[in-house]
Amino acid sequence: MTPATFSNGWLNFELSVLRRLKFASVAFPFTGEPQLGMQLKHWQVRVAANDPMTWSFIKSTALLENNTYRLSDEELETVVEDAYVPRDRFDNPSLLNWFNQTDAWWFDTVRFNAERLDAPYKRALALTLGMLVGDYVLSFTETNRHLREPASLSRVFRRLADLLPYPHDNSFRSKASNQDVRAFLAERRHSDLMFLRLPPLEDSHANQRTADAWREEWLQGGDDFWQGFEQRRAGKLGARAQSKQQYLGFLEDLLHTAAHIPGWAIALVENGFISIEELVETVSRVRKVDAIYSKDFSDLLGVRATIVTAS
Repeated sequence: MTPATFSNGWLNFELSVLRRLKFASVAFPFTGEPQLGMQLKHWQVRVAANDPMTWSFIKSTALLENNTYRLSDEELETVVEDAYVPRDRFDNPSLLNWFNQTDAWWFDTVRFNAERLDAPYKRALALTLGMLVGDYVLSFTETNRHLREPASLSRVFRRLADLLPYPHDNSFRSKASNQDVRAFLAERRHSDLMFLRLPPLEDSHANQRTADAWREEWLQGGDDFWQGFEQRRAGKLGARAQSKQQYLGFLEDLLHTAAHIPGWAIALVENGFISIEELVETVSRVRKVDAIYSKDFSDLLGVRATIVTAS
């Protein structure tokens, strides 16, 4: 399980910890999936959601920053129009690394059609629905592919649109961004709390077929951007680390950058790489630790969740 992956129990654990803290605004350097921020909007919290990954930024724009926009039936039809009709060539041939040719044509055309919508929030909503469709397709394996509905992906797209949460306007302006993490935190002069989900050490999208890599390649229009992406984040938390010590050094550097934010909540997926003791020691070098909260998800996910707070 990665920090971007949510279950209801995981989300409830995070919310139960945050209920103990006092804050009116929160900054997420690595947002991943935006569900936690969406819940905090209902608590009348102003949310700043950032992620270096475009797919997370698009989802946060659609589901968190967006306060009012929904896609009409006509706009949904615009997005899936002629989705199965092959064009002269693929705009994004890397889709064939993830999907069969028929499905790849659908995703290629939907990505193209989404740009025809007349508002950024509408485009973000369409692309978010496309990502949900792709996750649906990729959830099937060779052993259970026969369970996949024979309905077209356009029909799945429309069904998911009906299930998408309605936007919530809490009267505060929440914001989604796609910045370098350190630059994002340096600009958060009015945030009360940093909620930092620690990225895994093995986070190397250029070399792994990770759960979210297909989304990034779909949105970026290919797979030739990974090398430049890795180079831009080298030497920072989220980059590939050669050792535990290097990873903890990246973390300490980021915490110094966030020293002006009054409260911290740092979430760790305990998978045997970094111990809670090592995390606490690293945080303590920058700020006194207030509390440690843990919940065991080993029965379902094989990991343990820990959140360290400091203020």
